[in-house]
Amino acid sequence: MERRTVKRLLLAAIRFYQKNISPHKTPSCRYIPSCSEYARVAIERWGALRGGWMGLRRILRCNPFHKGGYDPVKELPDSVIRRD
Repeated sequence: MERRTVKRLLLAAIRFYQKNISPHKTPSCRYIPSCSEYARVAIERWGALRGGWMGLRRILRCNPFHKGGYDPVKELPDSVIRRD
């Protein structure tokens, strides 16, 4: 499967969750931005593999044992050229 296809599938799954599931749940994310938004931005910025890993790690940290707070997605270094 192509990288773009995997990236699109992951982003579609996140959008589906944000539009159809999340609005019906009580807000419980300990972070800003929310975990789903963090994963979306991470995948858009870093790609499916690295961004997906960053999103998964963030979701696993979103629990009562972590204090949460503001935790933005890291920016790409200027030296990185993205190919999508």
